[in-house]
Amino acid sequence: MGEAIERFFESLPARAPEVLRGLVSGALQIDLSVDGGVTEHWLVRMRPGVVEVSRERAPADAIWYSSADLFERMVCGQAQGVAAVFRNESTFSGNVVLFLVFRRFFPDPPGTRDPRETARQQTGRSA
Repeated sequence: MGEAIERFFESLPARAPEVLRGLVSGALQIDLSVDGGVTEHWLVRMRPGVVEVSRERAPADAIWYSSADLFERMVCGQAQGVAAVFRNESTFSGNVVLFLVFRRFFPDPPGTRDPRETARQQTGRSA
């Protein structure tokens, strides 16, 4: 398992207050396939402002299956979760709201800018 993935999951509890501001709650099981047919399991329990992460397998409201390589690209901002599901590179079942909320933890792709800031720069207006 990549070091970037480990750091990503370790960072979730500290980032939860800024990312999880809505009324979402539930458990998301993330199953990552690695070389040799091994599957790594991560259980992410979310509620407003709080995330708990463990390596246990337990009942979950949703399950997301991905290769570890693809997930690492998401963690680095080089791939997007929704696009991966649409391309059938990754699968998801269960409460889709948990998936949509969880994706907020991923970084934006390199070079991404806020369109409002871009428009301000083009028109010469300040914030």
